Amino acid sequence: MSKIAILNDTHCGVRNSSDIFLNNAAKFYRETFFPYCVENNIKQIIHLGDYYDNRKHLNLKCLHRNRKDFIEPMIANGMTMDIIPGNHDVYYKNTNEVNSLKEALGFFINEINIVQQPRVMEYGKTRIALIPWINQENYQSTMEFVSSCNADILGGHLELNGFEMMRGVTNNHGMDAKLFNRFELVLSGHFHTRSSRDNIIYLGSQLEFFWSDAHDDKFFHVLDTETRELTKVRNPHRLYEKVVYNDSKVDYSRFDYTIFDQKFVKVIVAEKNDTYLFDKFIDNIQKQSIHELKIAENFNEFLGDNVTDSGVYVEDTSTLLNNYIDAVDTDLDKDVIKNEIYDLLKQAQTLEIQ
Repeated sequence: MSKIAILNDTHCGVRNSSDIFLNNAAKFYRETFFPYCVENNIKQIIHLGDYYDNRKHLNLKCLHRNRKDFIEPMIANGMTMDIIPGNHDVYYKNTNEVNSLKEALGFFINEINIVQQPRVMEYGKTRIALIPWINQENYQSTMEFVSSCNADILGGHLELNGFEMMRGVTNNHGMDAKLFNRFELVLSGHFHTRSSRDNIIYLGSQLEFFWSDAHDDKFFHVLDTETRELTKVRNPHRLYEKVVYNDSKVDYSRFDYTIFDQKFVKVIVAEKNDTYLFDKFIDNIQKQSIHELKIAENFNEFLGDNVTDSGVYVEDTSTLLNNYIDAVDTDLDKDVIKNEIYDLLKQAQTLEIQ
């Protein structure tokens, strides 16, 4: 064995098992992931958690699409998978005992190995410690394992302080990254934007789920167990498209509107001098097979004389909420409030698309 494909945060069933997101995942597996694995003779997958999205229930459509779009091609290509539970895979927050992996994937005992307890796995010349989602029940035993296990690389679903959860939003609670300094490399799922610091790499999700993922490149990763080189392989299929409209700088008669096909589209209006041209621009977008169109206008003209802000853009819900929290006069920890609001926002977004 020389190469392993690493997946994480695939969130099957996301957004209320919307066909849009199920089809997008299927396209990634069909056109990018499995062809790359076949071409490079990759037979082993490691999945670092959040395989499913809904921690409370899985519907039949989600289970059916997962089997058809991922499990069956994996088996047909002679591949096997080692997988750890992520926080979205477990029913309770304080224990991993009840989880969707065991209940929904346990049937595939020859092809899928569910790692329920911290364990060192040998892949060729490389020893990788796999640790499931850390909670109140397993914290102490997991930390004892981390401090004593004989492994070169650690793979987990970690919530570490100081790393970006999504672009521009930093996680300000969780574990200290220094707890994992003894490893040559730490690979983690959980946060959906790719980032790295010292020996730790957050791999980011392979797929786009929310507007915070727009124009944030997504990758799956391949680890060479001989050289320990980590290669990122870009997913070229984008689901969200933002465009800044400025008719004083861009000639929209030459614009390629096909980039919006099969996309969620957001138009951020920076400068609109000709209403007719703008309406024509929007009409041309709507002629494409888009999933949704949002328009973020500049509300300068509606601001009162006592407001000194040069402009207000309703561009991104998370940014808007963070700015609001920053402006509130309170003695409470604003970072904690932001994290709680972020969790609520993700829950609300799952109900957005039917």
